[in-house]
Amino acid sequence: MTRQFNVLVERDAEGYFVATVPSLPGCHTQARSLDQLMERVREAIELYLDVEGEPAGELDFVGVQRVCVEA
Repeated sequence: MTRQFNVLVERDAEGYFVATVPSLPGCHTQARSLDQLMERVREAIELYLDVEGEPAGELDFVGVQRVCVEA
C-alpha cells in the first residue's frame, strides 16, 4: 500500500536541510542536499512505521504560514 505524508523542509543556520513529518511525532532527519534529504526522509518514515506502526489519525495539509513576533 502506498501512503503519502506531508514533509516540512527548513534550512538551519549551518546550511543543512531539515525535514519534519508532522503526522509522525519525532520523525525528523537532515542532509546537505534536497535530493539526499528526500532519500533520508523516506527511510525515516519507513523506519518509523516499522517501529511505531500506523499513526492514529491523519492530518490534512492546510498550508504553511510565517508568523513574526517581537523578541
